Amino acid sequence: MHALDLSPLGLFLDAGFVGKFVMAVLFLASLWCWVLIVEGAISVLRLGRAVRTARAGGAISKPLESVARAGDEEARRRIPGETVSDLRERIADAMSRAARELLTRSEGGLPNLAVISSVAPFVGLFGTVWGIMSSFAAISQAQDTSLATVAPGIAEALAATAYGLAAAIPASIGYNRIGAAYARLGQGMASFVEERALALISRPAAIEREDAPRRRAETP
Repeated sequence: MHALDLSPLGLFLDAGFVGKFVMAVLFLASLWCWVLIVEGAISVLRLGRAVRTARAGGAISKPLESVARAGDEEARRRIPGETVSDLRERIADAMSRAARELLTRSEGGLPNLAVISSVAPFVGLFGTVWGIMSSFAAISQAQDTSLATVAPGIAEALAATAYGLAAAIPASIGYNRIGAAYARLGQGMASFVEERALALISRPAAIEREDAPRRRAETP
């Protein structure tokens, strides 16, 4: 019997059909996990930079254009008799809805990371159980309990476990870290909405909209 190759590729090639299938699924899940992590990290950095720039008085960049546009549209909409507080609340509500939609689109990969982190260990466990079953089958066929008989099945079982952990651990860390980053980003976005709403109602055109009905009522 040839010596076992303990490299990831060698363990994959030495495994049976079911073991290879499990390892291939977990390998693809691991690759997808890293794609989602990189995509989420880039999105957080891009949105965070845009929020910090806008709050510092800089130009509103593309990621925040939809949020700012929602506030501008509400500020231009005329409602007779509306007070400044009502106007501010209406602008803030519109911008908050747009901000929630933006965050929801940006964090679209987080649920997938949660699925990988929770499902991958069980898929790996299935491969582990199957490898142990293969070892018992080999013992039954060879009528021998030597290490040479059970080693291939045990190696397949442990390899499946390792593949499962390799997919689950980065997914779990990425989900928690990126989720926390989005939570902080949501707080910054809420502050931006409040500051933008105050800036919009401070414009002369907005103040004039509130004062016009009062002036008409005071005119004899």
